[in-house]
Amino acid sequence: MLFTVIAWITGVSALMAFCYKLPAARRSGNDPALVALCVYFLASGLSFVVDLEPFRTVLSDVLHYPNITTVLSQAAVIVLTAAQQVALVHWAGPPDKAHAESRRRIHVCSAALIVVVTVFFLLAPLKHYESARTVSVMYQTEPHYAIHMGLYVSLCAAGQIEALRLSLRFVGLAQRSWLRRGMIVMSVGASLVLLYCGCRLATLAGRGIGLDMDAFDPVGWLSGDLGSLLQIVGWTLPAWGVHLSAAHQWPAQYRDHRRLRPLWYAVSEAVPAITLDPPPFRRRGPLPPRDIGYCLYRAVIEIRDGQLALRPYADTEAVRRRAEALHLTVEPGSPTGEALLLHTALQARRTGPPAPPTSSAAFPHTPHDDFAKEVARLSAVARAFVQVEARARRYGPARHGTASGRGARLVR
Repeated sequence: MLFTVIAWITGVSALMAFCYKLPAARRSGNDPALVALCVYFLASGLSFVVDLEPFRTVLSDVLHYPNITTVLSQAAVIVLTAAQQVALVHWAGPPDKAHAESRRRIHVCSAALIVVVTVFFLLAPLKHYESARTVSVMYQTEPHYAIHMGLYVSLCAAGQIEALRLSLRFVGLAQRSWLRRGMIVMSVGASLVLLYCGCRLATLAGRGIGLDMDAFDPVGWLSGDLGSLLQIVGWTLPAWGVHLSAAHQWPAQYRDHRRLRPLWYAVSEAVPAITLDPPPFRRRGPLPPRDIGYCLYRAVIEIRDGQLALRPYADTEAVRRRAEALHLTVEPGSPTGEALLLHTALQARRTGPPAPPTSSAAFPHTPHDDFAKEVARLSAVARAFVQVEARARRYGPARHGTASGRGARLVR
């Protein structure tokens, strides 16, 4: 029962991955790596599905050859072995060399496929409506079938060794973290498939000399099925792993966006030209209508652009007077100091053209290549800005502000 469940999960997952990747392969203009990946997923799915009920019985009846699904499954495994090597070769090497390497591997695997299929029909294993798993267990004592099974497993082992070597080499070359993780998972899967091959060969050899090898059967099949499933997970991990990262980052990004929103709203209301999208109607509202990471990035950029636009209104003497009016003790360069500077500049802009400042001030900033630190700094400024607004409402309008209209909106 367990093996059947794993086989269904692996087969369906592989076919779903094939359907997902096929449009991308068609759009890419027949990119060899993507085409090979699609072939891998299709062959991997078929290698499991054709030997499951009810497909096994239907195929045997349609083709008039009981147990035909055994060789169909084995043929699909050889095809997927070639396909994964072709994909890895194209990812890890220059195009000219990759094409030559791919052709060589395709030729070798094609010859192996012909040999395995020919040996299967020539040796004519006993014909029963049995799965590949049951047949390999029941007939491992049959000399003819043992030859066929030994040849097939040896070819699979050789292919997986090469796939493991290529995937481990690609781990060191991969630049994207999820691609590297995917290759690691794929390598673990290939190692488990190699364990399956070792168990099958040990079982064949042991039963050939009369030893009881039943204990190897569950280990072999479980390692083979899980290894195949892990390989599919490894190949698809770069596609859906980024969504895991986005889901992991979403709470923190949403929290930061909510913290920045009052500050961004005030700046974008005063300087509407900085906003790429229309400003929100409310400072605190529902979820952003677009990607939260994009919204956070735009908020940071537009706050910085707003600060640049407000530089002519930044006056340290006005800030000092404003701090006295609000009963604030401000340290230079602190979040409260920057928030008060911004608050004062916003009030000055709303009163009219900038007057020559008594002593000009500059807004602090973080290097643009450290986005996380900039978000943290602006979040602290936004919290301080909300507190400054609260004190402004408590102690009344700024001396240089207005008591009515648009200019009073910030300090009421």
